[in-house]
Amino acid sequence: MQPLHGNLPRMLSKIRAVAFDLDNTLWDAEPVIERAEVRLLEWLKEHYPRIPERVSLQEMRAARQQLAAEEPHRAHDLTYLRTAALARHARECGYDESVAELAFEVFIAARHELEVFEDVPVALERLRERYVLGSLTNGNADLRRIGLSDYFMVSLSPRDTGVAKPHPAGFARLAEELGVRPQEILYVGDDPFLDVEGARSAGLRTAWMNRRGAPWPADLAEADLVVTDCRELLRRLEV
Repeated sequence: MQPLHGNLPRMLSKIRAVAFDLDNTLWDAEPVIERAEVRLLEWLKEHYPRIPERVSLQEMRAARQQLAAEEPHRAHDLTYLRTAALARHARECGYDESVAELAFEVFIAARHELEVFEDVPVALERLRERYVLGSLTNGNADLRRIGLSDYFMVSLSPRDTGVAKPHPAGFARLAEELGVRPQEILYVGDDPFLDVEGARSAGLRTAWMNRRGAPWPADLAEADLVVTDCRELLRRLEV
């Protein structure tokens, strides 16, 4: 798929900031989260065994979805959903709800045991020489714990913005904190709807990071750029 916009060089010349999604854009998220959930389950079996005896990982996921439906005003906050659901499991199994905070720390520590894609560090180093960098994620990864925070001027999550992508308020907050206009930001993400369509609707320029060779959804407007990794992003930006 080629970019939709014919005036691409002119558009890129106006970019002052590059902002990234995190999960599945800078690292492979699914195996990390799956491993963290297994680590959590093993910890619960050792310390609070009645919980895993009564509740499976699949049921824990379903409980978080149910909680999001019950409290839609908190549905954007994955940390809250996971902690509150764990507290409910603890209570139902005869434990104190304080178990949830301890359990979440086990999960979140494992969630940050990850390797970024090999193309990421060099790209961030080169990009920050020309642009201010930011991140906007729907997840709860902390770039400080991963060792990438020094590259970014701004790092935002739903806990900061009060909304999740594709809500435009998150992208507006990103532009505000970066100190640039929305159209001066190139937002890079892997999800066609949450990242590309969300950013485009908020007035940002967009780059689809298609690491997996997925087809583009026919019902969405195309991204300004389509790249397979950060190396190609550098080439397209001529950095």
